[in-house]
Amino acid sequence: MTAEPVVFLVDVDDTLLDNDRIQEDIQAEIERGFGPAHRDRYWAIQEELFAELGYRDYLGALQRLRVEHPFEPQLLALAAFLLDYPFAKRLYPGALDVLAHLRSFGRTVILSDGDVVFQPRKVERSGLSEAVQGHVLIYVHKEAALADVERRYPAVRYVLIDDKLRILAAVKRSWGERVTTVFPRQGKFAHDPEILAGTPAPDLTVGCIGELVEYALDDLLTR
Repeated sequence: MTAEPVVFLVDVDDTLLDNDRIQEDIQAEIERGFGPAHRDRYWAIQEELFAELGYRDYLGALQRLRVEHPFEPQLLALAAFLLDYPFAKRLYPGALDVLAHLRSFGRTVILSDGDVVFQPRKVERSGLSEAVQGHVLIYVHKEAALADVERRYPAVRYVLIDDKLRILAAVKRSWGERVTTVFPRQGKFAHDPEILAGTPAPDLTVGCIGELVEYALDDLLTR
């Protein structure tokens, strides 16, 4: 494949979608239907799986909770809640405008981590897949899949937009000056002083994803 001049790689959780709000809604739904004990146990399982897998496995955590409570068929309703959640309502203001703006400059690709069911469902139901014409990549650990990203979307330059500084730093180490790293300071970890102090600064920091509609292509590539 011929390398494109520039490809934009855009994260999902806490970059385009307010994942903190989604998690709050899930916890509230579990507490409403099953009480605080189930809510806390579900999230404890979530943390165990996150440590094990490196990404949030919402359906996997629900399956483990069901194993612990095999005679509570109401848990099946929670699966429906997860799969039918109105993700489009949790898009950050201006998220779709930013994707349209980036697409005016070059190929724009969703680049995310996650499981093989819930994460693609989230990207589809939020409207993000349609907004990038179906150019969606979801890996277990995207920072370890850069060779595959390059193979699928070869480019002279990349612009990576992600709320996780460790991801931005890892990709910068691999691609160097070929990539501009953009950090939207959103989500619960974006203002963590320990994370900010312990991770190399990105090429560009914005207060929210919506600000990027004000940036021209040269503003992003000359950082």
